[in-house]
Amino acid sequence: MSCRLFLSLGIAALLLTAPIARADDPPVRVRGTIDRIDGDTYIVKARNGGELKVKLAANVGVSAVVKASLADAKPGSYVGIAGLPQADGSQRALEVLILPESMRGLAEGHRGWDLQPSSTMTNGNVEQSVVSNDGQILTVKYKDGEKRITVPSDVPIVAYVPGEKSELKVGASIFIAAAAKQPDGTLLAPRVAVGRGVIPPM
Repeated sequence: MSCRLFLSLGIAALLLTAPIARADDPPVRVRGTIDRIDGDTYIVKARNGGELKVKLAANVGVSAVVKASLADAKPGSYVGIAGLPQADGSQRALEVLILPESMRGLAEGHRGWDLQPSSTMTNGNVEQSVVSNDGQILTVKYKDGEKRITVPSDVPIVAYVPGEKSELKVGASIFIAAAAKQPDGTLLAPRVAVGRGVIPPM
């Protein structure tokens, strides 16, 4: 399988799917650090201080999150940006995720996101990039509209690349977009994003 196809299938699973144990249990996002490994169970110290037990699906996929720069979010690129709504209707970025061309159109649109209270996620095409006193301003267009998003200079900017299961070791920072709660209380992960030199900011 080519890296391009691997990345396309992997990120689609990361952002959109998960095996659901019960219909009334919504997918769970996991943000934290692998504290220890007990057999096939990964004990994750969540960012909020809690402890989560994660098991990997038999066909688990792994993506690595790597550092990028705002120069990579040039007009024509496809991005996912978590942000906070501003009084004037614009957004202020909390993080910027640059997606490869093969992922264009994935999860396109503007919706709520749980990174912070009231935060949102905007996936779309960068139509324009201009410099302002507050930072770079990106105009991100999606099928139902567009958002003007200010990106301050201290906002983390990352991209996805193919990863390896061997990177899921004690001390690794991970992000799971859609883990499924199991009857025994563990979380089943179809895909894991692991920080490679960075903490996944999503």
